[in-house]
Parts: sequence; C-alpha cells; structure tokens
Amino acid sequence: MDINASYLNSISENSRSSAAAAGLKDTFAGAGKASADDELMDACKQFEAYFVEQMFKEMRKTVPVNALDSGSNAQLVDYFKDNLTQEYAKEATERNSLGLAQMLYEQMKRNYSAVSPEEAAASASEETPSESTEESGSV
Repeated sequence: MDINASYLNSISENSRSSAAAAGLKDTFAGAGKASADDELMDACKQFEAYFVEQMFKEMRKTVPVNALDSGSNAQLVDYFKDNLTQEYAKEATERNSLGLAQMLYEQMKRNYSAVSPEEAAASASEETPSESTEESGSV
C-alpha cells in the first residue's frame, strides 16, 4: 500500500513539473513576448539587487562595531542598517553599476529562446553512437 502511494505521488509530482515546464515554454514562445522579456529583466534586476545586498552585508561585517551600535538600541540600529543596505543595493541595480542583471538577462534569453526543446531533442537523436564513441575516445 505504501509503495503505491509513493508511486502515485511521484507520478503527480512529475506531471506538475512537466506542466510547469510547458508553462515556461509557453511564456517564452507566446504572444506576450514583450511582457515576458520585461518579467525576465525584472527578475534579473531583483537577483542583482539581492546579490549586491548580500555583498554589502558581508562588507559591513568587516567594519568594527562602535559604542552606538551596541547596547539597548543595537537591534534598532541593525534594522535601519539593513534597510539602508537594501536601498543601496536597489539603487546600484537601477543605475546598472555592475551590469550583472543585463548579462544574466542576455544569457537566459539566449538559452531559452535560441533552441526549443523539440529542436534540442532532434539534434541529440541525430548524433550516431559511432560519433559519440569517437569523441569520448579522443579524450
């Protein structure tokens, strides 16, 4: 009984992931291509902002703590420092100071729009076994 339940759960998870992949394919290949590009760029900017925020937090750890940062108001000071760090990261991302979001956007767009899954499967099936053994034997 337990085996059947776990088998059914794995089948349902597989179908959900297939549906999510199909939805992603439709998003990039659908009629709303401009909105999908905007969403992708927004996601890339959010990632860059998060990355820069984490970098700033690690840099802040190297600065010695002064008397105002310790004591009863330390928690309040940490809260405002975290908010300030988030705003610095967002501002740096909006000004394209690193360019990480743009590079990530171009790479993801190239990977998702250049080759459809059907084309990738067709090119993989066209490779003959003798070609793949020749390639692996030359290493």
